[in-house]
Amino acid sequence: MKLKKHLVDKPWGRTDISAEFGPLSGRRIGEIWYSAATEVPLPILVKWLFTSERLSIQVHPDDAQAQARGMASGKEEFWYVVDAEAGALIGIGTKRPLSSEELFAASLSGEIERLMDWKKVSPGDYFYIPAGTVHAIGAGISLVEVQQYADITYRLYDYGRDRELHLDDGVAVSSAKPYTDARSGHAGLGTKLVDGPHFQLWYVSDMDNVPALPPSGNIWITPLSGQVQTDGEVAAKGDCIVTSAQAKITFSSDAKALVAF
Repeated sequence: MKLKKHLVDKPWGRTDISAEFGPLSGRRIGEIWYSAATEVPLPILVKWLFTSERLSIQVHPDDAQAQARGMASGKEEFWYVVDAEAGALIGIGTKRPLSSEELFAASLSGEIERLMDWKKVSPGDYFYIPAGTVHAIGAGISLVEVQQYADITYRLYDYGRDRELHLDDGVAVSSAKPYTDARSGHAGLGTKLVDGPHFQLWYVSDMDNVPALPPSGNIWITPLSGQVQTDGEVAAKGDCIVTSAQAKITFSSDAKALVAF
C-alpha cells in the first residue's frame, strides 16, 4: 500500500523541492508526511523534511511523560540525511550538562543557541533522537525522519520568531546533556541503523540485506533511489510504501531504501 502524501507548509521550508515529490505549486514545504487511511494510525510515521532556515530548538517527551499529559505516546525519532549544503549543521544535545534552571534561563535569554552541540552533517549521516534530547535541524538540509506516530513538540527557543514556546513542559521533559547515542554515524549499505525500542531500521539495496524480518505485521519502505515494487505497486524516491514482511518485494538494480518495522 503506497501511503498518501500530506504536504505541510512551514516558514523554514523550501520552494525548490524536486519534481519527484509531485507538483508543489511554489508552496514553501517543510515536511511531507506519509499516512494511511486507517481508523487507528499506524505506529510509525515517515516524513521528509526540507529546510531553508533553522528549526526551533526543541524537545519531545517519552511515553510516560506524554501519557501523563493526556497523549497516547511520546516521540522518539530517527534522521537520515539525504542532502546537505556545505557547512550545514544539526544540533543534538548540549555541550555540557545543564540543570533545569540553567536550561530554562538559557532558553529565555537565547544562550541556548551557543550551548547547543552543533555538528556538521553530510549525506548518509544518521542520528537516533531519544525522547528528552534537546535538538534542532539547521538550514540547507533534506532528510528522512522515522518516528513514533505522535505530533508532540515543545519549543524551547525559536530565534525570535513569533511562535509559541513551551518552556515549562519542555524543560520538565528535557535531559540537557551531551549526545552520546550509539545509534548514529554514517550509513553503509546493508546496515542495521536502529534496533529498538520503538522500531528497527535498515539501509539496504535488497531485502536480502535484512536477515530477520518480523513473522507478522507491517514494514515501511522509503526509497532513496531507484524503484521498489510490491503489492502490484511501484515506489520511487518521494514515495513510502507499507507492506507485509511476507510480501514479494523487488528492488531495481539502482535502488537504495530505508526499511523500518
